[in-house]
Amino acid sequence: MAEVDFTIGHKQYTLTSQEGEERLLRRAAGLLDAEAQAILEQAGRMPEARLLLLAGLMLADRMSALEDRAASAERELNRLKSNPQRVEVPVFPPELREALNEWAARAESVAMRAEELAQE
Repeated sequence: MAEVDFTIGHKQYTLTSQEGEERLLRRAAGLLDAEAQAILEQAGRMPEARLLLLAGLMLADRMSALEDRAASAERELNRLKSNPQRVEVPVFPPELREALNEWAARAESVAMRAEELAQE
C-alpha cells in the first residue's frame, strides 16, 4: 500500500492506495481541489464538510453533463452506422464509352495529320 498526500480546499489529507494507483488518486484529488478552490474564491472560508459536499456536487454535475454528451454521441454514431451515407459513383453507359473512345481516336488522328503537315 502506498500513502498519497494531497490538499483539498484548505485542508491536507493522506490516504493509502493500491500500488500503482497513486497517480489516479492524485488526479481525482486535483479535480476535487480545483472545484473546492473555485468555491472558496466565491464564498470564502467554510466548514470542511460543506466544502467537500459542494465540490463533490459540482463534479457530479459536470460528470452528468459529460455522460449526457457521451450518450448523445453514441446515439449519433449508432444512427450513422445503421444508416451509412450512400456514395454514388457515376457509371458511363457502354455506348457513351465507345463514342468517347472513337472521339479520342479521331483526335489522335487529327493531331498526327497536323504534325505531318507541319513537318512538310
